[in-house]
Amino acid sequence: MATRGPMPKRPEERRRRNKSETPQTTVEMRGPVEVPPPRRTWHKIAIEMYESLETSGQSQFFEPSDWALAQVLAESLSRDLKPQVIDVVDKITTDADGTSTVEPKVVKAYQPLKGANLAAYLKAFAGLGVSEGDRRRIGITIKRETDKPALAPVTAMDDARDLLGG
Repeated sequence: MATRGPMPKRPEERRRRNKSETPQTTVEMRGPVEVPPPRRTWHKIAIEMYESLETSGQSQFFEPSDWALAQVLAESLSRDLKPQVIDVVDKITTDADGTSTVEPKVVKAYQPLKGANLAAYLKAFAGLGVSEGDRRRIGITIKRETDKPALAPVTAMDDARDLLGG
């Protein structure tokens, strides 16, 4: 679980690389972890959040219980983001013969995400290492290679400097 205090530095930024304060226990497991697919009934943002976990670097450490937690979070987030019942009103209809019938009508609307719910989601997602700070706190560093080509040398400026004697 994440610790309190400032975000730890990256391993390459640390001056001392002493032994970790907490001993690590390793458990050997066989076979890959199956990632459950997202439910198509979830809200679009919940689906995007869940699918982003699969392509994130820290997901290589996820166990089935982590994926189950991610599903619970996505389900709850989906429910909070969908329209919610805000009222039940009586709809009165009158027939041609003058008889009235009262039918309850459910009124739904989008509600903003409550601060307490957002805080709970952020805390739960922190345990999964979703943000950079969370990953540093739990000791995971991700180095993503980019496909950017190396920058070409600036020969025009070098030639101009050589001409001016600089």
